[in-house]
Amino acid sequence: MTLPDADPAAAGRTYTVKELFYTLQGEGLRAGRPAVFCRFTGCNLWTGRAEDRASADCTFCDTDFLGTDGPGGGRFAGPQALAEAIAACWPSMAGIPASEHGLPYVVFTGGEPTLQVDEALCRAVHQKGFEIAIETNGTRPVSPGVDWICVSPKAGTTLVQTTGDELKVVYPQSGQDLVALAALPFSHHLLQPLDDPQRADHTAAALRYCLSHPRWRLSLQTHKMLGIP
Repeated sequence: MTLPDADPAAAGRTYTVKELFYTLQGEGLRAGRPAVFCRFTGCNLWTGRAEDRASADCTFCDTDFLGTDGPGGGRFAGPQALAEAIAACWPSMAGIPASEHGLPYVVFTGGEPTLQVDEALCRAVHQKGFEIAIETNGTRPVSPGVDWICVSPKAGTTLVQTTGDELKVVYPQSGQDLVALAALPFSHHLLQPLDDPQRADHTAAALRYCLSHPRWRLSLQTHKMLGIP
């Protein structure tokens, strides 16, 4: 049965999704956890076009969030339609002992997911039994209803979402103030080496920084190492 939305206006909203797929979380504190990834189109820090990268507020994004042509991507009319598509990505637990089911988990990412994720969508996804995580640049507030907030701040932008579960900082960035970031009230602080031609050097530098500043943990992009989405 499809439950009605508390906000009638939300039922008419269209969500645009680049891709929707089941995989393992590849980075951060929850690396290795099975998850449905819902990658929304659009970002407020970069158009996604190569010709605009040099002038963008974020110049090192490593994802394609243009269009709706990725696996599972499309335009979803209303929160229930997207929630049903997310639930369809989770594997069937038929024949699996209940002790091995685990809590269904979805990661809202982008692009910048706060441009589209709203309370009505969170409500619809919760009704499907999912825990909700979000990966955001932190320049916009996260909607009520998100269970796990991961903020990845970009140097030179104004951080609006200054609390959460996980502060995951790409390192290094010019103008980055790690001392100020370490003081923010997140449950966990992580450094993630910048993925560019100097990645090995960035990884070594991030490792040294974590060892000398134990508030920080090292986050590696294990999905790239393993060759999974």
